[in-house]
Amino acid sequence: MATELPGYAELHCRSNFSFLTGASHPAELVERAQDLRYAALAITDECSLAGVVRAHVAARERRMHLIIGSEMRLTLPSEPHHQPHARLVLLAQTRRGYGNLSHWVTVARRRAPKGHYLAHPGDVEGKVPNAPTLTGLPECLALLVPDAAQSFDVVLAHAVWLKTWFQDRAAIVLNKPPGLATQGGTGTKEHVDGLLDAFGLDGPRPRLVHRLDKDTSGVLLIARTPGSAAYFSKRFSGRTARKIYWAIVTGVPDIADGLIELPLAKQPGTGGEKMMVDESGEGQSARTRYRVLDRAGNRAAWVELQPLTGRTHQLRVHMAAIGHPIVGDGKYGGPEAFLSGSISRKMHLHARRLIIDHPDGDQIDVTADLPEHFANSMDSLGFDEEDGAALPERPKPGKTEEKSAAKAHAKQVRKERRGERRGRADGRVATRKPPTKRGPTKGKGSPSSVASKPAAKAPAARRPGPKTGPKSGPKPPGKR
Repeated sequence: MATELPGYAELHCRSNFSFLTGASHPAELVERAQDLRYAALAITDECSLAGVVRAHVAARERRMHLIIGSEMRLTLPSEPHHQPHARLVLLAQTRRGYGNLSHWVTVARRRAPKGHYLAHPGDVEGKVPNAPTLTGLPECLALLVPDAAQSFDVVLAHAVWLKTWFQDRAAIVLNKPPGLATQGGTGTKEHVDGLLDAFGLDGPRPRLVHRLDKDTSGVLLIARTPGSAAYFSKRFSGRTARKIYWAIVTGVPDIADGLIELPLAKQPGTGGEKMMVDESGEGQSARTRYRVLDRAGNRAAWVELQPLTGRTHQLRVHMAAIGHPIVGDGKYGGPEAFLSGSISRKMHLHARRLIIDHPDGDQIDVTADLPEHFANSMDSLGFDEEDGAALPERPKPGKTEEKSAAKAHAKQVRKERRGERRGRADGRVATRKPPTKRGPTKGKGSPSSVASKPAAKAPAARRPGPKTGPKSGPKPPGKR
């Protein structure tokens, strides 16, 4: 049976051998998904990975993204066996994840007669001998589908078990809704940071590593541990993380693909709540790359934004500064930031995608669905999300970013050298032996004969004059 969703299709098969007993063939499913213009297809079978090869061949021929998975009936040891079963849907995110899932399917089927399986929750808790890849089932996405007849306590127990064994050890990724603040402030009682207390009951409290404005929706990365927080913070400050935003702006920029370089500063008299363009030399450098994805006549444009620096309200101020404020941003666009008709007056700025390195060596690449008001506006203006699906080219860093990267690299090199020097010094102290007295040795030019000569008298030490430069720290500007 295929469940239809916008841009997505998923197949849940009836039995271990459902492809042979009346269910659709994998190639037929891929063809049907293409006819329906789906962007991806996920195929799962009960404790099986049937038809994978043929499905991959068909998907490759049609250039469709294919996700392979499996299903398990989940029963915890504390549950009576006669109770309804929840379904655990597992989707392999990578080839390695597919291998881990295949291993669990093999273990579960070897325990039972042919045509049946017995998967234990302890399998992913590290209780299978010589099977470390089963613990937490790395690189697999786990979805819990409770049965409608199950009690709340049973569903909660399943959710706690799932959170314990399938959560990412370094990060939590949220799709923040508009209207929810990231951090607290004067008069702000409900915010994301306050909600993180619930995650810290059985371990370290997760930490924010970047922020989104209250009315901006989309991808928000949370670090689970202090170590991962330090790791992610360096990626954000070093500009190696890629942040891609979508926005709807009023009017259409004359240049379809451009770079905005306007320094920003806090606007006086606003208590730091509002920013402004400041080209007096006092403002902080700010750079934004934008690209027009589509337009609705001259009324509005759908733009893709990439902040190359991380200033407060940067995207909002920059788009307003070039005469095309973000729809719904009355703070910087005034009355001109609103469109008439069915277009919502809410902010149309969405953190669509985040790509950042993971502490384990992999990469986090996550996309957030649009909030309801943004999606409705896209439909009203005739914009198609597929037109913005391609990953844009990485913008070339400016002089400021190159200097920052060079500083960070030089700092890291100095840090490593200091560690090496300390290591060598510690080694010398540990292995130093007392000097052995030797008598004078004959022989011209031998080291011992040189050492036996009386040392020349050192000149008197000259008192150093005052230094003109700083004792330590970075060199002043213009001296490099």
